[in-house]
Amino acid sequence: MRLIGLAVILAVGLALAPLSVEAQQPSKIPRVGLLMPGSKSAFTIRAEAFRQGLRELGYVEGQNIVIEYRYVEGETDRIADLAGELVRLKVDVIVTASLPPVLAAKKASNTIPIVFAAVNDPVAAGRVASLARPGGNVTELTNFSPDLDGKRLELLKEALPHVTRVAYLWNPDAPGTGLRGMQAVATGLGLQLQSLDVRTPTDFDGAFESAVRGRAQALIALPSPLFITHYKRIVDFATKSRLPAMYPFRDFVAGGGLMSYTPSDENWRHAASYVDKIIKGAQPADLPVERPTKFELVINLKTAKALGLTIPHSLLLRADQVIE
Repeated sequence: MRLIGLAVILAVGLALAPLSVEAQQPSKIPRVGLLMPGSKSAFTIRAEAFRQGLRELGYVEGQNIVIEYRYVEGETDRIADLAGELVRLKVDVIVTASLPPVLAAKKASNTIPIVFAAVNDPVAAGRVASLARPGGNVTELTNFSPDLDGKRLELLKEALPHVTRVAYLWNPDAPGTGLRGMQAVATGLGLQLQSLDVRTPTDFDGAFESAVRGRAQALIALPSPLFITHYKRIVDFATKSRLPAMYPFRDFVAGGGLMSYTPSDENWRHAASYVDKIIKGAQPADLPVERPTKFELVINLKTAKALGLTIPHSLLLRADQVIE
């Protein structure tokens, strides 16, 4: 009897062993697709801000989370292919920015959660139903603020009190710009605005020539992924033409531009918290769209000196970063 009992115990133990081993297997490592609308060099700061946000939440790349990087690198016709690659890799969530990658990601999958960081007005663009309840497989952290471009113009005028004619570089196809608010500010400041429409890379040369013909005294660039990809081209034109310029991203200033006023990269860091929530089971449709709360003014004094400009001391004191 004792032998029979022992045999039964051994048999049951062997039967349960696979279940025990299976229960001890590590859970699936989350896989995140990072689909950037520009070049790797242009989005290095944003990618690092995202990774920092993940680290603060306990994720270590290559250990308990995998990040698949895809950069458009100016080849906009490849956006759909890159989004498709991430879907085929069965990523758990896609993080991206700007309208073309967003639309490509949505077209590639209507089930994989998508988090958009640093994009313009999502409701106006038709990406979400409302800020409070995005709906579908999408949520985002928008950098849209209706008076932001007007604020940029105010800062430009404060830095350059003598300026009366300002050319603005913008993409009419980019939804949610603060153009109307900027025009109202221009009227109040007594500024004449000149529109420089740029929809594709081939439009830059014509826009630059128009600025010269219009005798622009300064330049302001409105937010557009196209401009991030070609930021060096824009900065080179402003430098060659000795045009003081205000930019929508600090990458321009790091590359030799004069000034930028923009939401901080907190959006990309905070996007990590959305990814964390989604990995733990939250639905993007239930995660409200958030607007920026922190903005940064960056001034390149080296560029100012090269242009023969003296930036008011009061403005330098308010700057978050001064490049010397």
